[in-house]
Amino acid sequence: MLRVVLVHPQIPPNTGNVARTCAATGTELHLVGPLGFEVSDRYLKRAGLDYWPYVKLHCYDSWQNFVEHFSRQSGRRIGFSTTGKCNYIQFQFQEDDWLLFGSETTGLPIEVMNGCDTIVRIPMTQPRVRSLNLSVSTALGLFEARRQLGYLNETTM
Repeated sequence: MLRVVLVHPQIPPNTGNVARTCAATGTELHLVGPLGFEVSDRYLKRAGLDYWPYVKLHCYDSWQNFVEHFSRQSGRRIGFSTTGKCNYIQFQFQEDDWLLFGSETTGLPIEVMNGCDTIVRIPMTQPRVRSLNLSVSTALGLFEARRQLGYLNETTM
């Protein structure tokens, strides 16, 4: 099962949008603090609409707390960063990957990238654009992994 990890997210609506994407896909969402908002923030809740009951949410006070949880789990940590050497489309995702995304203002911290099995990037044509929106990047990464694993062939009634 794929998992999404947001490390130090700062903007409540972005995290709410990611939560909504995770709810729609049945993907666990792991938030690693410090966060730039309270989990009870109304803008976070509003962006997630009424889908919060469907979000498999896990929160950690720090990166170290997350690492302790991760050490008892299987899977690879796949960091998404503009400095990644591998295009995320060319990377081969696996069923138990953890997809890590950094804060909107600073991206993934060096200590987090050093703990990743690999760092991938989402290519952009315009060199003056520093990065994509966090919720957009997360959706792109998650859906590419799901596409590769054959999850997009599923249908619902």
